[in-house]
Amino acid sequence: MSLVWIVLRHLADIEEMAESKKVISRVEWEKKLNDVKIRKEDMNRLVMNFFVTEGCVEAAEKFQRESGTETGIDLGSIIDRMAVKKAVQCGNVEDAIVKVNDLNPEILDTNPQLFFHLQQQRLIELIRNGKIEEALEFAQEELAPRGEEDQSFLEELERTVSLLAFEDVANCPVGELLDISQRLKTASEVNAAILTSQSHEKEPKIPTLLKMLIWAQRELDQKAIYPRINDLSTATLEDSGV
Repeated sequence: MSLVWIVLRHLADIEEMAESKKVISRVEWEKKLNDVKIRKEDMNRLVMNFFVTEGCVEAAEKFQRESGTETGIDLGSIIDRMAVKKAVQCGNVEDAIVKVNDLNPEILDTNPQLFFHLQQQRLIELIRNGKIEEALEFAQEELAPRGEEDQSFLEELERTVSLLAFEDVANCPVGELLDISQRLKTASEVNAAILTSQSHEKEPKIPTLLKMLIWAQRELDQKAIYPRINDLSTATLEDSGV
C-alpha cells in the first residue's frame, strides 16, 4: 500500500470522525454556560481560599472587608506560616524549625519525613556554604540514624552527601539539590504540613478546578466540536474548526 493511499485513508478517517461529532454553536454553548448558576458567595469563598492558602494576608484582609467573606482562620497564623516558609526559602532552616515548633511542636513530632527533609536542607545549606567538616559531622550525627530507620531516608542522605565528592557541584549529577527549586520544594512541604495541622486545605482550590476544566475539555473534544477555552488567563471562548 502506497504512502499516499495511507495518508488519504487517514484523512478520510479524520473527516469521518469529525462528521460524527456533535457540533455545538457559540450561541448554544453560551446559553448552556449561562444556564449554570453559581452563587457569588461560593465564588468569594474560592477567592478567599486562594488568599489564605497562598499566604496573601493583606489581600485576605481587604477582601474580607469588601465582600464580608470570612477567612476561616486566624490571619496572625498566616503571618507566622509565611515567616516559616520564607526562612526555608532563604536557607535559614534552623530558624524555620524553631518557628514551626513555636507554632505547633506536634507538626514535626508526627511527621518524620518532613523533619528529615528539613534536616536534609540544613545539610545542603552547610555544603553550599563550604562548611565541609560541619556538614559531615551533621550528616553523621543527625541524619545517619534516621537513615538506618528508613531506607528511603538513607538513599536521600547518600545522594545529598555525594555532593561532597565533586569539585564542581553545580554541574554534578546531583547538582539540582543546590538549586533554589530545592529550597522551594522543602518550603512548600512545610507550608502544606502547617496548613494540615490547622485543618485547612494544603493546596488552593482554584488550580484544581482549572485542571478539572482542562480534563473535561479533553474528554469533550472526543465527542463534540464546540467553542473551547484555550487560554486560561483570559478564559475567552474560541471557535474550534471542523
